[in-house]
Amino acid sequence: MIQHIDNEQAGYQFPCHYAVKAMGLNTSNFQARVISLVELHTGPIQSSQVNTKPSRSERYLSVTVNIQAHSRAQLDAIYQGLTDDEHVLMRL
Repeated sequence: MIQHIDNEQAGYQFPCHYAVKAMGLNTSNFQARVISLVELHTGPIQSSQVNTKPSRSERYLSVTVNIQAHSRAQLDAIYQGLTDDEHVLMRL
């Protein structure tokens, strides 16, 4: 049985600050790709909203985009876009 969890039960009260994180291969365009996928659902992202961290071996890159989330549906759409992208290996 699937239970519906509303926003308050999940610990979110919208709007709220939210960090979207995606990880993939450390290529020259991975950061821009993640930002572009998030911007489809948020509008323009400023560079101050983005943090990156390479893995110890520098083979992978973690990109964190700090957004103002307005709804659970918006977050679901962002994560679906990241999931559907073949260059995103993991999203948190």
